[in-house]
Amino acid sequence: MAGLLQIVLPVFLLIGAGYLAVRAKLFRDSAVDGLMVFTQGFAIPCLLFAGIARLDLAAQFDWRLLVSFYTGASVCFALGIIGARVLFKRRPGEAVAVGFGALFSNSVLLGLPIMERAYGAEALAYNFAIIAIHAPFCYLLGITAMEVSRADGRGAVDTARAVARAMFRNALMIGLACGFVVNLSGVTLPEWVWAAVDMMVRAALPAALFGLGGILTRYSIRAQVPQVAMVSVLSLLVHPAIAYALTVYVFALPVEFVRAAVVTAAMAPGVNTYVFANMYDRAKDVAASTVLLSTAVSVLSVSMWLWILGT
Repeated sequence: MAGLLQIVLPVFLLIGAGYLAVRAKLFRDSAVDGLMVFTQGFAIPCLLFAGIARLDLAAQFDWRLLVSFYTGASVCFALGIIGARVLFKRRPGEAVAVGFGALFSNSVLLGLPIMERAYGAEALAYNFAIIAIHAPFCYLLGITAMEVSRADGRGAVDTARAVARAMFRNALMIGLACGFVVNLSGVTLPEWVWAAVDMMVRAALPAALFGLGGILTRYSIRAQVPQVAMVSVLSLLVHPAIAYALTVYVFALPVEFVRAAVVTAAMAPGVNTYVFANMYDRAKDVAASTVLLSTAVSVLSVSMWLWILGT
C-alpha cells in the first residue's frame, strides 16, 4: 500500500499545492486562469500532438480497447441520467448534466501522470489511443442527449453546426487532429521542432495539476452530497469495473491494454464536467461539487485499482 501511495500521492500533492496556494492568497485567483489558458490552450495540445504523432496506430489503436473503455463510459452516463431522474427528481436537462460527470473521466490531467508514475512513460501510448477520441465522443454524446432532452433545443441542423464549431475551436481537438495528420501522412518534422514541442510537453502536466488545484478552490460541497456520491461511485468504481471485465474476461487483452483502460476509467470527473453544466446552465452545483469531492476520494479508489491491476 505504501508503494501505491508513493505513485498516487505526488500527483495529488501538486493539486493540493495549487489549492493551498490560492487559498492562502500566495497565488492570485486570476493567475490560475492564465495558467489554465497556457496548459489547456498550448501545453496540453502539444502533449496530445506529440503522443498521437508518435503513436503506432497499428499496434496500439485497438478497437477492443476502445469498446472496453467507452462501453463503460456510456453505461455510466445512462445510469447517471436515470439516477438523477428517478432518485433525485431532476429535470431532463439537469439529469443529463449530472450524468455527464459519470461520462467524462479526467483522462489527461490525472490519468496521464498517474499512468506514467505507475508504469513508465512508454505505457502512455495506450492511454493516448483512448484520449484521441475521448473529448469528441463525450461531448458529442453529451450535447446530443442535452439537445434531445431540452424542450427549447435547436433543430438537428443547428445542433450539428454548433457541435462542429465547438470541435474545431477546441485547442485539444486541434492538437489531436494535427497529430493524426503527421502520423498518417508520414511527414518527418525537423529535430529542432520536436525539441521545442518536448519542452512544452514537460511543462504541461505539472502546471496543469497545480492549476487544477487552484480551480478547485472555486467549488463547494453543499446539499448535493447524495447526487455527488452517486456520480462518484459510477465514475470511480463502476466505469473501471466494466472496463476491467471487458478487457480481461471478454476480450482477453494484453496487460498493457488492461492497465490503460482501467486506470483511465478510474479517474475522477474532469473540470469539463463543470464546463458542460455551465454551458447549458444546468445542475452546475452538482457538477462543481462532483469535481471537488470525487477528486479527493480518488486518492483511495485509484490506489485500490492499481493494487487490483498489480495482483
